[in-house]
Amino acid sequence: MGKSKKTVTGRELHDPVKDKLRPIFPLDLSKCRTIDGLVRAMGDTAFTGRQVGDAADVLEAMARDKDCFVVMTLSGALTVGKMGLIFCDLIESGVVNAIVSTGALMAHGLVEATGRSHFRYDAKMDDKALFHAGYNRVYDSLEPEVNLDHVEKVVEHVLMAWDPEDVVCSYKLHRRIGEYLIQNSPGRGILKSACQHNVPVFVPAFTDSELGIDFALHKITRQKRGMPALRFDPFEDFEKFAETMLATNRMGLFTVGGGVPRNWSQQFGVYAELLARRGYKKLPLKRYNYGVRICPEPVHWGGLSGSTYTEAVSWGKFVPPEEGGRFAEVFDDATVALPLVAGAVLERIGYFKRDK
Repeated sequence: MGKSKKTVTGRELHDPVKDKLRPIFPLDLSKCRTIDGLVRAMGDTAFTGRQVGDAADVLEAMARDKDCFVVMTLSGALTVGKMGLIFCDLIESGVVNAIVSTGALMAHGLVEATGRSHFRYDAKMDDKALFHAGYNRVYDSLEPEVNLDHVEKVVEHVLMAWDPEDVVCSYKLHRRIGEYLIQNSPGRGILKSACQHNVPVFVPAFTDSELGIDFALHKITRQKRGMPALRFDPFEDFEKFAETMLATNRMGLFTVGGGVPRNWSQQFGVYAELLARRGYKKLPLKRYNYGVRICPEPVHWGGLSGSTYTEAVSWGKFVPPEEGGRFAEVFDDATVALPLVAGAVLERIGYFKRDK
């Protein structure tokens, strides 16, 4: 340490250069020509700006680690919030290898993928008027009910062709919807990209979604037509995810939001540890080696969405930093932080092909 002599107050005033502390610098926008340039400069500032820079560094490490299987967890109205094409980019670039999401996010993404639109909320219409007009409000945006009616028709088409002997689960259904989009939709969408790149999409709380409602309505349709019922088993998802993760060398988690998708993905480490401890399998600890989280939820509310990665270390979900675990947490709105973090990393790995 770069110590100096004691002062009269007993303090030893160190030299920060000799102590090898990392300096921070003013953000010079005149030198920032790309998203990556801006994010790197933000990483040398403070507060949330530094968090964004650090998150990009960890996500880049995940993306470049060829032995790392990256799971992206999604919650919140991110497709209504127009983040959908970023998720397509992360899939198509190979950064993301599996997705765990809320069902609502996938349903609203399906709206986008089939060419429908969301709209700005006009405060002149109160929520009662919106209801009668068939406009469902998501904070400052609108999801027209006719969009969801269209989604129901897509799901109905897919389920009508389902073999009753084949148990339904979320990853199978989303893959079939992706196949439908490949054949019928020229635009981009999460489920289409996921299907094209063999990225499974899991929705653990499937009944808590538009697609879950559509499945329930389809069940009534089959009953009325005298068709055999389809059986939905969420443990098909659980077992597929566990099988996939057990086959990995290293694991990374990229969480946008929190909620059930984050917890369901993280609990794999607990499940793997119990498989060994209960004597079902002989395997080493399976914990996430990397973690990047974008979520404004503070830790002091006590919920999983705001809990830290270091807390998850105590559950056996993550490798501790002292054993090589790398984490970054950004306490910010995903519609602000996600484009910066993802855009910087996609530039770094050469995903965007731009003319000079």
